[in-house]
Amino acid sequence: MNGFTFNFDGGYAAFFVFAVLIIAGSVLMISTSKVVHMVMSMAAVFLGVGGMYILLDAEFLAFVQVLIYAGAISILMIFGIMMTNHRDAAAEAVKPLKETLAAVGALALFGLLFYAIRDADFTGMDGGRMVPEEDNTAAIGVLLFHNQVLPFEIVSVLLTVAFIGAVVLAKKEAE
Repeated sequence: MNGFTFNFDGGYAAFFVFAVLIIAGSVLMISTSKVVHMVMSMAAVFLGVGGMYILLDAEFLAFVQVLIYAGAISILMIFGIMMTNHRDAAAEAVKPLKETLAAVGALALFGLLFYAIRDADFTGMDGGRMVPEEDNTAAIGVLLFHNQVLPFEIVSVLLTVAFIGAVVLAKKEAE
């Protein structure tokens, strides 16, 4: 393989732990039948993605990922489940042909992505590794609060209106 060497160190170990956490949480998310278990699996995926951001030297994104997604969104979903008196729906009958086709499609996609990434040329970056900003949190803050302040405020108003609408719909359903 043209001098390909593999040095297994702590970064690779952390990557594999986070990758297993993300994959296991994703599989559990789509395979469990209880909604609360689905939310907890999704929270595990969010934590794994936050860990991946740490490995990419994007500490601010990791913090936001854990704080907003793993914390706030997961808790909000659990409150939504509790407020709506969720009942478990009857599970559909498993169709082996669809499962087989889905497995073949997933393996084909994995193989395609594997060979595309393997043949990619990353030499345009500094020594094969991207060099982050000196202080990426400050750079994100400047972009967000100086250059993109109007879209940021519009999104915050939109999220507030969506939350109020969800509460109104939940109250109507309770009555």
